[in-house]
Amino acid sequence: MSMQRRHFIASSTALAFAAPFGLARAATDYPTRPIELIVPVAAGGGTDLVGRAFAEAVKKYLPQQPVVVNNKPGASGAIGTAEVINAKPDGYKLGIIICELTIIPNLGITKYTASDLRPIARLNADPSAITVRADAPWQSVDEFLADARKRKDPISIGNAGVGSIWHMAAAAFAEKTGAPFNHVPFLGAAPAAVALLGGHVDAITVSPGEVAQHVAAGKLRTLAVMADQRVPGLFDKVPTLKERGIDLSVQVWRGLAAPKNLPSDILELWTDVARKAADDAVFREALTKANLGWAYADAATFQAAIDRDRVFYKDLVPKLNINKA
Repeated sequence: MSMQRRHFIASSTALAFAAPFGLARAATDYPTRPIELIVPVAAGGGTDLVGRAFAEAVKKYLPQQPVVVNNKPGASGAIGTAEVINAKPDGYKLGIIICELTIIPNLGITKYTASDLRPIARLNADPSAITVRADAPWQSVDEFLADARKRKDPISIGNAGVGSIWHMAAAAFAEKTGAPFNHVPFLGAAPAAVALLGGHVDAITVSPGEVAQHVAAGKLRTLAVMADQRVPGLFDKVPTLKERGIDLSVQVWRGLAAPKNLPSDILELWTDVARKAADDAVFREALTKANLGWAYADAATFQAAIDRDRVFYKDLVPKLNINKA
């Protein structure tokens, strides 16, 4: 064998052995700068709280760099979600995804779907709740509906934006009961709650956790939850719609996702970090304090839930005659 050929073989062998070790070293270098977590709604609501509590819990399991929450509200989550979808898949931009991702493609609000992202873990799930001001004339959902049906001017219900899960909840409630409502969009649950407190709308259909502090303070009253079972704690005396003879359950979910082509080593890292952070007392206690439901699920279980909702809303949305204007 010639000296030149022996040199080539030796060099090739060295490269073959060096590549995996080089990749391993590159993976252990991550992260070398802060990681951005996109929250696709305004600050202050349930999704924002889930994102911030998760970012705080991650510190223990990924201490090298901070996870910085960046709110990018608009278009029922489409703006912030699109930023994650289009981000460089290097692990430095992740996002909280919300169930609107299974709804708004059916409304033409976005061309993107859940298939354009890589779900990592579900973190939370909560039902919709019908909430009014404490000084409102309705003491029950039955009184609320009776008034809605006889009014000349429709009762106004605020939501978290056209095509949002809370818009969907109010529209489905109207379709199920035959009561007319005026649907008023906001940039998230928190602005909708502020509008209700200020008397700019008559009701809102956000989650119990997103109105909990105002209910506890005696400023708002929740009439019913759109769930199969009552919500424990502060809302344990609030009936479900099913208890009132209305067969309707509408639930939000929130989870962690990444650009679709995230490298496998970084995906594995975040799969482990998400599982540990979601089970950490910092995260679980933050959700409990805010009356938000803990609902961790791994990527496969989360994907199955997403797929079920995609089928459900593809069938439901055309029946609701929602005006996107």
